[in-house]
Amino acid sequence: MGEYTASVVGGTGFTGGELLRLLNGHPEFDVVQATSRSKANKTVGHSHPNLRGMDLRFSDPDDLESVDVLFAATPHGVSMEQIDEFQDAAGTVVDLSADFRLDTEAQYDEWYDGHTRPELLAESEYALPELNRENLEGADLIASGGCNATATIMGLLPLFEHDVLDGSEQVVVDVKVGSSEGGAGGGEASSHPERSGVVRPYAPTGHRHEAEIEQFLGIDVSFTVHAVEMIRGASATCHVFPNGPVSKGDLWKAYRGSYEDEPFVELVAGGGGVYRYPEPKAVAGTNKAEVGFELDPSNKRVVVFSAIDNMMKGSAGQAVHAANVALGLDETAGLDFQGLHPVGAP
Repeated sequence: MGEYTASVVGGTGFTGGELLRLLNGHPEFDVVQATSRSKANKTVGHSHPNLRGMDLRFSDPDDLESVDVLFAATPHGVSMEQIDEFQDAAGTVVDLSADFRLDTEAQYDEWYDGHTRPELLAESEYALPELNRENLEGADLIASGGCNATATIMGLLPLFEHDVLDGSEQVVVDVKVGSSEGGAGGGEASSHPERSGVVRPYAPTGHRHEAEIEQFLGIDVSFTVHAVEMIRGASATCHVFPNGPVSKGDLWKAYRGSYEDEPFVELVAGGGGVYRYPEPKAVAGTNKAEVGFELDPSNKRVVVFSAIDNMMKGSAGQAVHAANVALGLDETAGLDFQGLHPVGAP
């Protein structure tokens, strides 16, 4: 028996399934409820065949059980409307939507469709431990970051932590993402015949995740996202133009200084073998982020690469990692799955 009880609201989606997979294998959590309005009374394995051995049925989200931690894997806009019910049911709420990621009502007016509970924004803590670990300890309202923002922040963060950049530089970010980012419902653009073989710009400008990057790194980025033919994964390539000279030694000092002791970050920067730079395929199913860089002296440019599994480090894994920190558990508990090689379409 685990030390803490947990529930997953919105358990039939891809991210809900990942939460259930992680919590079911977590030594400190007992999953006592998973909700779904459309699949109430169906077994968890009905929606997630990899979880057929899990003895749990979906229940109606209107009948929340009292638990220690509630994970909300609901569409954007739901959590802010139901946050009172969530907090009545659990001492700690971890929201995987965008509803509590940003600091101010003005940001939600600009980037989303406004916010109905702006007074709670100051209480929420961003879930990415590499960025916000100290503030997560004891937090009771936690917001898991957006997957594209997470990949970008993980790549760029050491450059700001170690003063390689001051925020005034030009930064161009190009992100490639898998089809699971569209969710289990998907849509015409995510159907296999339409997705197969494409490298499709779907957010050339103005992607909502820019708001998180701006908020936490203090920079404006030129940000574009492409849909590509993979299922799991987000890969960010960041073109950075520093104001002054930067050496490869400066870069290694920055990235090792930020990430050498991080349990879920691997530095992959031009070594040997086939996978010389960060690759989503190598981290599929894991909570790891691969981060790397290359220096382009002739163009006074630094190219930064980062790769994550969008449903793990970019969502469910990040949420569980943050919950571990908030509760004072071993940070790696329930998250020690290693990647597979070789592996098919990730």
